Parts: sequence; C-alpha cells; structure tokens
Amino acid sequence: MTSWVTESERETAAVGRALAGRLRAGDVVLLEGSLGAGKTAFVRGLAEGLGADPGAVTSPTFTLVQVYAGTTPLQHVDLYRLSAGEVDDLALDELREGHVLAVEWPDRWADAPGDALRVIFEVLDADRRRLTLAG
Repeated sequence: MTSWVTESERETAAVGRALAGRLRAGDVVLLEGSLGAGKTAFVRGLAEGLGADPGAVTSPTFTLVQVYAGTTPLQHVDLYRLSAGEVDDLALDELREGHVLAVEWPDRWADAPGDALRVIFEVLDADRRRLTLAG
C-alpha cells in the first residue's frame, strides 16, 4: 500500500493526476471516505491526468454519473443516494468499457470488481487528508 498526506485540495488533485498516468480504459478506481474527505478534488486531478477539463468536474451526487471526455474518457459515479438494488440497475461493469471508472461510495456496489484500485480518504484535520492506495 502507498499513502500520501495532502494539505490542500490542490495537493489532493495532484495525487489523482499522478495516478491517472497508471490507468487505462477499463480500470476501476473505488473512492472510499466520508463526506468532504476530498474525493471530488481527487477526481478533478484524475480527469486532468486523463486529458479532460478538471474545471468541469463536479460531484455527481444528483446526476449519479458524469462523463468527462479526455485522451482516456472518465466516468465519475456517486452511489451515495442509492441502495444496492439500484446500483445493480446502473450496470457499472458496462460503464467501464472504454473508460476509466471512478466510483464514490463503492460500499453500495456489491459486485465491485476484485481488480479495482481502492483509494481510501482519511480526514486528519480541517486541511490535511491521508490518501491510501490499495489494490
């Protein structure tokens, strides 16, 4: 496992940008952490690293899925408001085809792929976060 301590949203985004260089279409990144832990800031960096506009990234809590066109397209999914049955209806395995799939609140996805990368966000204080990469 690898971990980083970040001290700003910009630093959290930089970790996402760095991870993007290791990703290919079909990869899944599971983002685990509490509300306000930095998951969307991380996805901004991930989007930028994949060639998409980081300024277009917003939390997809109400839209469920945001798509960002880049060198490698990114699907950003937020499962916060969904039950496990509703998650099954999204057919997330199909969304990953041809895209990198970043999923917030992955605990609601019972059949998340075993080969997915997990990024665990831990709030240390008002500004600092520990991000741990597993998988």
